[in-house]
Amino acid sequence: MSSNFEILEHKGDLKIKVFGKTLQALFQNAMQAMFAVAGYKAFSDAGQNIVRQALKLRSGDFPSLLVDFLSEVLYWSEVKKIVFEKAQFKKFSENEIEAVLQGRPLQKIGVCIKGVTYHDLSIQQNKNIEDKNKQWQAIILFDI
Repeated sequence: MSSNFEILEHKGDLKIKVFGKTLQALFQNAMQAMFAVAGYKAFSDAGQNIVRQALKLRSGDFPSLLVDFLSEVLYWSEVKKIVFEKAQFKKFSENEIEAVLQGRPLQKIGVCIKGVTYHDLSIQQNKNIEDKNKQWQAIILFDI
């Protein structure tokens, strides 16, 4: 299992705790964890078939922005049949993101994610933690 996230126990849905050194890393790790825990797999030989998707979002605060970001990533993944692996943030603030997503063609889905929820959602900074890669953490629940 990746050290960037943990799977938390939840009946009927997928719940994860994600870590990041920065908020941008937290958002990217949340995207990668979403696909990993749901068993989304990309074709491994599709190295030359990198797909890019521009993304612009505005929201009220970081928790809402995280839900909107993951929801938009999930939408584009379903529309384009892509597993997104990287987000290059061009603009990142408390209420706005501009990014370019990069991914590869989808091979299979383990569990279909219906949506990203606000239930139990949290983002917090852990200033006194020794592992600097875990300074930020989020708890996210996915409806399956």
